[in-house]
Amino acid sequence: MLSLSAAHVHLTLAILAEVVATSSLKASDGLSRPLPTAIVVIGYATAFYFLSLALRSVPVGLAYAIWSGAGIVLVSLAGWALFGQKIDLPGAIGIALILAGVLVLNLFSRAGH
Repeated sequence: MLSLSAAHVHLTLAILAEVVATSSLKASDGLSRPLPTAIVVIGYATAFYFLSLALRSVPVGLAYAIWSGAGIVLVSLAGWALFGQKIDLPGAIGIALILAGVLVLNLFSRAGH
């Protein structure tokens, strides 16, 4: 059975909040639309709050690598799904390499243990 520590939960929440905030930047139209702009501000505040909690027990380099790598992959997929942005073969390969790096850090690295 998979057991998630509080740090993993906090890091996951930070990643999800950052993805929502970053994806909402497009919908905010240069921060000119109030609702999407509010989502951006709340999302980033939430992301940094939960990242700060994760950093209590996860080394900053490891946490940031996972946070940014997973965020890049998820924002790219959100851009494709929500905004019809195209992902060409080199882009897909790059996304796969980033995802592989995040998985290696999570599954095999002892830096956070």
